[in-house]
Amino acid sequence: MILDSKRGDVGNTAERYAIEAFERYGADAVTVNPYLGRDSLEPFLKYADKGVIILCRTSNPGSRDLQDLEVSSGRKLYQVVADLAAREWNSRGNCLLVVGATYPRELAEVREIVGTMPFLVPGVGAQGGDVAAAVSSGQTADGTGLVISSSRGILYAGTDGDFSAAARSATQTLRDQINASRTASAR
Repeated sequence: MILDSKRGDVGNTAERYAIEAFERYGADAVTVNPYLGRDSLEPFLKYADKGVIILCRTSNPGSRDLQDLEVSSGRKLYQVVADLAAREWNSRGNCLLVVGATYPRELAEVREIVGTMPFLVPGVGAQGGDVAAAVSSGQTADGTGLVISSSRGILYAGTDGDFSAAARSATQTLRDQINASRTASAR
């Protein structure tokens, strides 16, 4: 179970958030905001058997406001986050990055920076991200490395009495699109 809470705060508060996510709610992974630095991530990272999903290049249009800012090295902020995640924060091997399907070029850039580190890929469905483009841009050489999410496309697939069947159908359709894209990319 992924707790999509996008937590990020100073050390003491982050410690309580980590306890809440992993011990109280029993989450297998939690999304975190890295913009307060490593000390805000460390309380989550120390749970070596749990996933820490770091916001990197999010799928929303407003992400460009900050994540595309060029820093002193001439790189964009999301590239710096990817580099820090790969080189420093993932020392326990429990990190993933959020990289949106709405930005396939950036998916490829981040993949180049982090190697085989897994991605949580939101943005297909309601946000308009293309499954095939996300798979071909973000998968690893062995065709893995992506957890593709379509929250609204599944949650709002149907109403009342038909919700269960509609959600199942939307999920199966997404699965089939992902697998077809993986097969096509492998050729």
